[in-house]
Amino acid sequence: MWDNMFRIVLINLGFIICTAFPIFVPGLIGQLTGITELEIVIAAIGILLCTFYLSAAALSLKSISDYGSFGFSEFFKAFKMTWPAGLVMGGIVFAFFLAATVIIPFYLNMEPPVMGLAIAAILFWILIFALLSFQYFFTVYARLGADIKKTFKKCMIIFLDNSALSIFLIIHNFLGLLLSIIFAFMFPGPAGILLYLDEALRLRLLKYDWLEANPGADRRKIPWDALLIEEREKTGTRTFKNFVFPWKD
Repeated sequence: MWDNMFRIVLINLGFIICTAFPIFVPGLIGQLTGITELEIVIAAIGILLCTFYLSAAALSLKSISDYGSFGFSEFFKAFKMTWPAGLVMGGIVFAFFLAATVIIPFYLNMEPPVMGLAIAAILFWILIFALLSFQYFFTVYARLGADIKKTFKKCMIIFLDNSALSIFLIIHNFLGLLLSIIFAFMFPGPAGILLYLDEALRLRLLKYDWLEANPGADRRKIPWDALLIEEREKTGTRTFKNFVFPWKD
């Protein structure tokens, strides 16, 4: 991420421009027309625009995770390859929004309160499970080249098989978003978080490659030191001085 800061900042800048649409345009349309339904439609279109953008960003950032790079032409070509993922995730995000702001509050105010509270609690934990699972959605779609159905399945399998990692990632990325506020979401921002998720998945896949090559091995004793030898050689080590001022070493 540090070595590709310019690309990270540019992708984040594009995302900020995209998010301006669902944040500001629906309210403006509502003031001009007074039609609430039209506001909802415009907001939904804006969410789709953002998820289309993130799906293309995830595919482009995959090249950085693989120790490569990408140009603007590759980024725009990624839209053609990933728009189905963006469309589906846009629907999911909109459903999350409705569940959190409309459906769950409706059941919390339902009579009798015990039944409403029970339904709201079930929906809440479904949302938590979906959030922990589908944080991998763009990354799985970009890295594993799966279709939509298989992507959903793999996201849930990855979460269930790596629950501690998934919880750590979502906390880490939430803190990353908070840190991004200081830098106006330019760094690390959504692009940095997508890169982090792709890197986490890429390294986690080494475990599955090793298990496939060693059937019957203990899944709780993965030889990570051996599996990461090549990765450590590729990244090398840096002093703090070299990290901040690479031209001085």
